[in-house]
Amino acid sequence: MTPRERVLTAMSRRVPDRVPKDLSWGLSPAAKATFREKTGSEDYLDYFGIETRVVGLELSKGWGSDYVSPSWETETKDGDFLKYLGDVSGDIRITEWGTGHVRGSMHHFTKPLFPMAQFESVREVEEYPFPTFSEAGRRLELVQKVEKFHRRDLAVMGGLACTIFEVSWQLRGMEQLFLDFSLNPEFAELLLDRVAEIRCGMARTYARAGVDILVLGDDVAGQRGMLMSLPTWRRWFRGRLARVIEAAKSVDPNLLIFYHSDGNPEEVIPDLIDIGVDILNPLQPECVDPERIKNRYGNELAFWGAISIQKTMPFGTVRDVKDEVKRRMETVGRGGGFLIGPTHVIEPEVPWENILAFFEAVEEYGRYD
Repeated sequence: MTPRERVLTAMSRRVPDRVPKDLSWGLSPAAKATFREKTGSEDYLDYFGIETRVVGLELSKGWGSDYVSPSWETETKDGDFLKYLGDVSGDIRITEWGTGHVRGSMHHFTKPLFPMAQFESVREVEEYPFPTFSEAGRRLELVQKVEKFHRRDLAVMGGLACTIFEVSWQLRGMEQLFLDFSLNPEFAELLLDRVAEIRCGMARTYARAGVDILVLGDDVAGQRGMLMSLPTWRRWFRGRLARVIEAAKSVDPNLLIFYHSDGNPEEVIPDLIDIGVDILNPLQPECVDPERIKNRYGNELAFWGAISIQKTMPFGTVRDVKDEVKRRMETVGRGGGFLIGPTHVIEPEVPWENILAFFEAVEEYGRYD
């Protein structure tokens, strides 16, 4: 099988020649430096034979990112948001949504600044300079990237994670957004509808560009369960997420829908299946039992991840890593429907030997007879 065929077969809940693999959310800057030192290579995706590539409509300007200035002009600029953020002195980046991020101890640990924290009226939301992500140059560049990776027979994923909940709370502040649900529902309705509308447009753009998998997700759960009640999630997020999925499927009915939430989101899995999710990520073994989830939902979902990034990868031995890979192959990988990978970013604590052990074990145990 080609890499693309392998991924699409597995994610369609069928049996490929072997289990496809991924590095999930990639290598931290420190892990990238180790990779370059050990291999002399710059591209860890090519080096390890990763069968997928992610393309995006949003600019990545995070510390340690592989950001390259685009050839097109965005409709919103950092300066459009400065008046909403107050004192922004120091080492700060501003997203295309206007959220400020002050550098923290790690490249993805930041202190957020909420541009809508002081808003009191729906009119302020109506007047906010939301991005559209619809510039012609942006869309053309997306199509070109999809075509480039398809020519290499790689499966292409359209990045639309932080779909509604995370974008919304990063605009408003999480505590304030939850208060809005009870005390200012008109405000919450408008904000979430505006975000969902933008996401629907982006979903259609990804589908038209020909991506194979649309990556949706919001961290709606923590280590022990949901961050909100199931009725709250259904009231505020289920319908809006369904509209994003419907928008993508209206263009390409065969597009596979991937959904990510860290932690234990098991309470909403039946709802996710009901609204059209095909793939669940990341199956954190510290939070859920991957084998039980496979047994319960494997006829309706494919699974992506399942290798511990909190325990085994950083703190286990090489043998521990290989044993966990073998166990996941025999359980979650049984009968197809599985793409294996760490459940989050490869942090600096992960020994180089354990990264190699992961890929060696995938090669050793990941083939279907």
